[in-house]
Amino acid sequence: MTTTPTRHTGLTLAAGVLTGILALYIALVAFGNITDFGTNQQFVRHVLAMDTTFKDDDLMWRAITSTALQDTAYVLIIVWETVAALVLGWGTYLWARRNSDLARRISTYGLLMLLLLFGAGFIAIGGEWFSMWQSKAWNGLQAATRVFLISGVALIVNQLPSRETDAG
Repeated sequence: MTTTPTRHTGLTLAAGVLTGILALYIALVAFGNITDFGTNQQFVRHVLAMDTTFKDDDLMWRAITSTALQDTAYVLIIVWETVAALVLGWGTYLWARRNSDLARRISTYGLLMLLLLFGAGFIAIGGEWFSMWQSKAWNGLQAATRVFLISGVALIVNQLPSRETDAG
């Protein structure tokens, strides 16, 4: 029995394009954080220190005021972003090479990395644990939510069946 060749559908193209857009985005974020280290370093420091929140005594025990710990967290974020960019870049390359099965698997890892960073890291931990939502000056919840949602859509598209058998 011979198998018929497969061709890539619009879903495959969409998965590759969405993966590529997010690879570019997170690569630019990581690059910006590396080349302009101080800007988002201050953001992370203020969020972790909780110094622009309502300063509720019941919450302030959560604050991390050690600049060494704050900077360690920031460097770990940059490392995570860089690895996610590389994984998503690899996934994009695999989509372009029409290796759908491996592209789907690798892209899934990269997209899950973004969901973890922006969902668990920035929305849950930054937003709720460190009460970032209370800050008018250092509140990144809208940006984090935007990337979280786009990454989620990309993950869904990546998981949809993407092959269609040629009739011949």
